[in-house]
Amino acid sequence: MSDDIAQDTTVILRIHRFTPKPETKRTRRRPSSPFGNKSRNSNPFASSHPQRGIKGNRFTQDYTIQPRSGQTVLDCLLSIKRDYDPTLAFRYSCGHGVCGSDAVSINGTPTLLCTAKVEDYAKSQVQPSNAGNVDEGFRHTGNITGTAISDNSSASQVGNTEQAGDVNRIESHLPTIIEVAPLPGFPVLRDLIVDIDRMMEQIARLQPHLEADGKLAKTSDGKIDMFEYLQHPEELKRYELLSNCISCGICEGSCPVYAGGEAFVGPAALVATSRFVNDSRDRLTGERLEAIATDDGIIACQSVRACSRKCPRGIDVGEEMWQLTEQVKSHQV
Repeated sequence: MSDDIAQDTTVILRIHRFTPKPETKRTRRRPSSPFGNKSRNSNPFASSHPQRGIKGNRFTQDYTIQPRSGQTVLDCLLSIKRDYDPTLAFRYSCGHGVCGSDAVSINGTPTLLCTAKVEDYAKSQVQPSNAGNVDEGFRHTGNITGTAISDNSSASQVGNTEQAGDVNRIESHLPTIIEVAPLPGFPVLRDLIVDIDRMMEQIARLQPHLEADGKLAKTSDGKIDMFEYLQHPEELKRYELLSNCISCGICEGSCPVYAGGEAFVGPAALVATSRFVNDSRDRLTGERLEAIATDDGIIACQSVRACSRKCPRGIDVGEEMWQLTEQVKSHQV
């Protein structure tokens, strides 16, 4: 679509909803990923609180709106919740792409609700036929708008052609659809809200904090040296972008291997590790590389690079996974 939405444009928000049933005493554990180890004890990143499948009612619900130009999908959801359906559940906080709490899947692409503009994701419900353009890959069985009619054509043929033109004109005015679903790879709690506890726990297990040697440098006169951790611009550049990760889970929702951390610790935790591996002030580089050099760590990465798509902070996650793989190999030599 164009950058601007016409004032009379109708958009259908097709929301994948989920209403959980009341919990019972007997619960069944969520099926594990086919890539994962069968034994939970063999996975160092396994959560101490195993995820259980939540039963409930899954359905889709359409909301017809007329968005303004520049409006985001989050703006539309807020309008729906305030004015039409207060039961619609979704998560958000800052609304400016900083907190990362509103990650969902829009038209099959993991992204943030607050940064997804309606005009970028609206798609036609029916693709109209372009006049004069014939797809040579198929044999057409009917008249096509724009096709020349010979002099000996019957009136019925002309009528069919005019009717086809009317249908195409009608199709061009059909409302566009934006399909919003929960973030893939995470258990759904309600509607668009997913459980990210396992991801946050895995990030915490890899110690995402600076581990310096703890010694305070002193000047020649015995005073504390305030420039102890002064870095060169090249050293700062190695980890500066990685420190902007907001743990939104978009990279994990894009990863075909990650499935709630059952088999793969996930790119979010590995990006947090890479941030400190590339920090010249950190003294645990070797220990960090050894921690992820497991079957459920960086070894499980298949180098698909799907995690690089649509990072809201501009991190090339796939490249970081590749760099970590090379650093682990070099450390093991």
